[in-house]
Amino acid sequence: MQKQITNRHLQLFLCLMLVAMMALVTAGCNGSKNDVAKDSGKTESAEANGNVLGEGNTQFTFTIVDGENNETEFEIHTDKKTVGEALLELDLIAGEEGDYGLYVKTVNGVTVDFDKDGAYWAFYIGDEYAATGVDSTEIEAGQTYSFKVEKQ
Repeated sequence: MQKQITNRHLQLFLCLMLVAMMALVTAGCNGSKNDVAKDSGKTESAEANGNVLGEGNTQFTFTIVDGENNETEFEIHTDKKTVGEALLELDLIAGEEGDYGLYVKTVNGVTVDFDKDGAYWAFYIGDEYAATGVDSTEIEAGQTYSFKVEKQ
């Protein structure tokens, strides 16, 4: 009788050890080394790689200042000729074609509506309000380009 109880305890102990080992193996094989890129929804998110986006030989800085003065900066790499082409390719801007070129309404997923509250995305080259549209501004390597929410 004592031998039968000991065998049952041994079987129970071995079964629990097997379950614990399976849990550890399963937790260790969750593919976590690719989780950052997989969770972003894009091939690589800006947060996953230090806000560096794109591929190409020309580099420039792109800064976004939203309506609450939150600033986000990206390092853009591209082979495109204009700032607009580069930012459109990376889905950082969207808008409508108009008489004066691309009218940018959305930057980095944030849409502003001039008709609703007088807010618009202003395009800057360095610290100066741009005299050209984003789609006609040729990229100058090392330059900083910005979109800032402004109100009329």
